[in-house]
Amino acid sequence: MLSTEQFEALDRDGFLVLPGLVPADRLQQLRERIEELFEHEGENAGSEFKKETGARRLANCVDKGDVFEWAVRMPEVLEAKAHILGEEFKLSSLNVRSTNPMSEADQPLHVDMNAIADERGYWVANTIFMLDDFTPDNGATRVVPGSHRWGQRPQEQMADPFAAHPEQILVTGKAGTVVICNAHTWHGGTANRTGGHRRAMHAFYCRADKPQQQYQKRLLRAETQARLTPELRKLLALDDPLNDAISAEVALTSGFLK
Repeated sequence: MLSTEQFEALDRDGFLVLPGLVPADRLQQLRERIEELFEHEGENAGSEFKKETGARRLANCVDKGDVFEWAVRMPEVLEAKAHILGEEFKLSSLNVRSTNPMSEADQPLHVDMNAIADERGYWVANTIFMLDDFTPDNGATRVVPGSHRWGQRPQEQMADPFAAHPEQILVTGKAGTVVICNAHTWHGGTANRTGGHRRAMHAFYCRADKPQQQYQKRLLRAETQARLTPELRKLLALDDPLNDAISAEVALTSGFLK
């Protein structure tokens, strides 16, 4: 699947761009289902996690269609996550973020879960599914290559994490591209200065000993859990007592579960 050169690029830069990884039929299925959910959920869209000014959000997507189950277990994605996190990891959340047309607000540079690598190494890794073309004008993600190796968060080095970093680049590409990201790498969305939405899906994974961003066992309906394959149950840590202990506590105290 992934080559030695691709693994080396991921280690060096903290991210890896895989053009055309999502087949055209799957891309269309994702787009259609996501727009159905935005219409159906209305103002409550994303409420299982958070809402955001200037963007549409969806959360808890594994519970909302077979096409999402396909996305989180793509072999190339899982291979890359094992490379970053080690063999024992789990899905932390599956969300959609769609920047609104003419949204002038950049995200601050950040690391996911405010995470710093510990004595065991990296513990968060993200995946960006480009559901639309990412261009310099429509909210493409900015990344600071190599920053995952610095052992610092942006707010600890920058006076203003909203500002441009001198080493940042924009990750652009065609719809269907997948970006694997060591989520300790400094990154953030940029402003959408076009008249169309810029849609992306984020499959976020964490090491097995860390809490899920969204506690899957509590969020997934019983009928969803009942039909999941053993592979997916393991990936979502549905039968893991350690995950129950650490993720339930974080989810409840953080207000992620209503």
